[in-house]
Amino acid sequence: MTSYETLDWTVGDDGVAVLTLSRPDALNAFDLTMAGELEQVFLTDARDDAVRAVVVTGAGRAFCAGMDLSAEGNVFGLDETLAPTPEEFRAAYDEAPYADGIRDTGGKVTLAIHALPKPVIAAINGPAVGIGATMTLAMDIRLASTKARVGFVFGRLGIVPEACSTWFLPRIVGIQQALEWVYSAEILTAEQLLAGRLVRSLHEPDDLLPAALELARSFVTDRSPVALGLAKQMLYRNSAADHPLEAHLSDSLAMFYTSIGDGKEGVAAFHEKRTPSFTGRAAELPRIYPA
Repeated sequence: MTSYETLDWTVGDDGVAVLTLSRPDALNAFDLTMAGELEQVFLTDARDDAVRAVVVTGAGRAFCAGMDLSAEGNVFGLDETLAPTPEEFRAAYDEAPYADGIRDTGGKVTLAIHALPKPVIAAINGPAVGIGATMTLAMDIRLASTKARVGFVFGRLGIVPEACSTWFLPRIVGIQQALEWVYSAEILTAEQLLAGRLVRSLHEPDDLLPAALELARSFVTDRSPVALGLAKQMLYRNSAADHPLEAHLSDSLAMFYTSIGDGKEGVAAFHEKRTPSFTGRAAELPRIYPA
């Protein structure tokens, strides 16, 4: 198992992994090391077949206090000698010098989270500001402690929302709420997070992680990894499509391929009144969208 400097990663016998942001002395502040390690976890470790779902939380009293602003030079790790046009950047965003010198590190992390074909649950145990807040938006469901505090505080620093949050946040809470939270740059209470529908539920601090683990298990026990992975892909992508025909075309293919795969076992188990034994792998989802 990979050893990490800023993270703790454990996988239970039930397939539910717990990913803990672990820089408690710095309130789990996000730095370039954590960025690289988070991206690696979601692109490699979390894709192992032994992992069925991931719960993300923070060590100590914070979830993540945002970007570590103590680094010398450009604290975001960006190359200030570059000045690409939008056209130049889009044409070569994943190549040197733009891949490291321009691309937002938080965005690389959230894209990796979003691409994981498995449930990802945030257990927000304390303060989560800046990237500490926006990284949770790419997670599928958020639970929070009553001690959680979340802030989209970019306006206070003269920067903009990052980590793909301008795509995720309006989809989760609506454009009006998203704009208000970004404009105000206020620190939001747990009750405000629940009222604004950013989080699913609030829990006393000691109950938060057990509740998140229980929810994760309920998603994956006796479930097909292929069906779950496809459903996640379809809900995100089709909700942004411009016509329901896109959903029809993709869910037709998804239904076809699952019906001749794990669906056969699911139907047989239903008729035989037994627990299904699915063999499909999340790492081998059928392709249901054009390349």
